[in-house]
Amino acid sequence: MNPKKHQDIHLADIQLTAVRGIPEVRPGDDLGWLIAQATETQGFALADGDVVVVAQKIVSKAEGRLVNLESVTPSALAVEIAAKQHRDPRLVEVVLGESASIIRMDDHVLVTETKHGFICANAGVDRSNVAGKDWVALLPVAPDDSALLLKTRLAELFKVNVAVIITDTFGRPWREGLTNVAIGVAGMKPLKDFRGERDDHGKELSATVLAVADEIAASTGLLMRKASRIPVVVVRGFYFEHSDGSAKELVRAKERDLFR
Repeated sequence: MNPKKHQDIHLADIQLTAVRGIPEVRPGDDLGWLIAQATETQGFALADGDVVVVAQKIVSKAEGRLVNLESVTPSALAVEIAAKQHRDPRLVEVVLGESASIIRMDDHVLVTETKHGFICANAGVDRSNVAGKDWVALLPVAPDDSALLLKTRLAELFKVNVAVIITDTFGRPWREGLTNVAIGVAGMKPLKDFRGERDDHGKELSATVLAVADEIAASTGLLMRKASRIPVVVVRGFYFEHSDGSAKELVRAKERDLFR
C-alpha cells in the first residue's frame, strides 16, 4: 500500500453512531436481529468496515447469564468477606464463583481474576441495568465466541463484513475512574503494533503497541452511559485489517504484570 494513502486512511474522520431503540433484552433473544430492527427504524445501515461495539450487559442477558440471589447459598468465606465489606453475602458468593483468584481486597473493594483472565472488580458481576431487585448479571462465558457469533449473524442480515467488540466497564490500578474496555473481539486485531516503524522525526519506534480495541471501546463509553439505554454503538471510519482477533491478546501475562 502507498504510505501516503495508508496515512490518509488513519487521518480520516471517525464517526460514532448510537443505535437507539433496542428493547429490554431477554434470554434467548437474537441480538443481531434486534440491532437490525433498531438500525432500520433509525434509518441507518451497517457497512463494510464498521466496528459494532456492544455492551456486555445485553450479551449476558441474551445468553441467560443471570442469577437470582434468592437461589444462592453463601459459603463461610463469602459471609466473612461480606461482613467486612457490609455487602450481601449472596452477591459475594456469586463473585467468588466467577473468580479464579482474589487479587486484592479491603473493606470496600473486591478485585478478582475472572475465569477468562480479566482483572476487575467483583469478577464483572453487576446489579445495574438488570430488572428485579435480586437479579445480577455475569460476564459471558466466552466473550470472544459471543463476538464472533454476533459478527456472523450481522453478516447474514446486512451482507457486510464488520468487526465486533464487546465491552465492559473496568477500573485501572494506576488511574482514577472507570472506562469501557474490550472483553470480546471478532474480526480485527485488538492490538496495533507500530514497533519498527518511524515517527515524524525519523526515530524508530521500539515499544509502541496500541490497544486499539480498548481505545474504540473507551470512545463508545461516551455514548453508552449507564442511564442512556444505548447498548450498541457503530464506529465508522476507523481503518483496520479484517482478521482473526481475540480479547485474550489484551490480557497481560501474570509474569509481566507489575501490579500483582
